[in-house]
Amino acid sequence: MKALVVDDDLVLADVVSFTLRRAGFEVVLAHDGRSALERFRETAPQIVILDLELPELDGVEVCRAIRKQSDTPIIMLTVRDSDEDVVRGLELGADDYITKPFSPTQLVARAQAVVRRSGQITVPKRLTFGGITLDPERHAVYVGERESAQLTPLEYKLLETFVLNREQVLPFDTLIDRVWGPDGGDKAMLKQLVYRLRRKIEPGEGKQAEVDLEAIPGVGYALMRVDPH
Repeated sequence: MKALVVDDDLVLADVVSFTLRRAGFEVVLAHDGRSALERFRETAPQIVILDLELPELDGVEVCRAIRKQSDTPIIMLTVRDSDEDVVRGLELGADDYITKPFSPTQLVARAQAVVRRSGQITVPKRLTFGGITLDPERHAVYVGERESAQLTPLEYKLLETFVLNREQVLPFDTLIDRVWGPDGGDKAMLKQLVYRLRRKIEPGEGKQAEVDLEAIPGVGYALMRVDPH
C-alpha cells in the first residue's frame, strides 16, 4: 500500500514516513505543492498525507487538484484547529483532518482506517526492484526470469520490507519488529535470516547482481542498487 506524504518540514516528514513504513506502507515524499501533484500522477498512491502550509502551491490547492481527478483518500495535517478550518478541509474533499502536534502512531491508525473505509485495500500487485520481483499472492520471488528457491515466511517478510524501503538504511530494531514483532527475534537471528536471504536472491551463474543487501556496521541493513560501473 503506497502513501504520498507531503510536508515542507523535512524532519516531520521523515518521522511520519518512518512510522508509515514500519506499518507496511510504501512511502513517496514531496516537500512542496507542485512536486506533490507530480508525485501523485507518477505513483498513484492509495492515500495522501497532506500538510496545508506548503510552498509553491498550498495544501488547499493540492487537495482541490487531486479531487478533480481522483477519490484517493486524503488526510490533512495542519496547525489550524478552528471548527471553520476543519469544516473547510472536509468540504474540499479531505477524508480526515489532524492538527499538529500529533502522534505519528495515531496518524498511522487513522490512515489505515481511512484506507479501509475507502475500499482500497486489495491484493497487492507485484513488487519489483533491481531485477527482483515479489508476487504477494503466491509468496514467490523471481530473480530475473527465474523463480528463486522457496522463501520461508520470515524470509519473504524480510525481503518485502527491504523492497518497500529500498535504498534506505533500516535499523536492526526496525527489521526485528517488522519480521518477528515486538516480542520476538534478536540481532543474531536477524543476521542469520539476512544470510539465508542473500543466498536465495543471488542471480544465476554468470549473471551480474543488480542489487546488494548491504550491512551498515552498528546500524542495520539496506537493499541498494548495484552500480554497474
